Amino acid sequence: MAVEDFRCNYGVNSEYLSALEKAGLGLSGFGEDGELRIVELPGHPFFVATLFVPQMRSTPETPHPLLVGFAAAVAGAARLG
Repeated sequence: MAVEDFRCNYGVNSEYLSALEKAGLGLSGFGEDGELRIVELPGHPFFVATLFVPQMRSTPETPHPLLVGFAAAVAGAARLG
């Protein structure tokens, strides 16, 4: 379980969740209220969309795991050229 700052007035209409999942989007994070907060695209080197702001809890000493993962994916793609 992760706890993140959520300061967004936007959301995903729950009527579309099934269609998004059937289309291949991974529904991977939900808020306490059951609303979708994180989606991923399986098979993509790094496709994550959030409705929270990972940089709010990130510092140079302790970067947020999503930012670390993004940097690692970029570095991996650069190595592959």
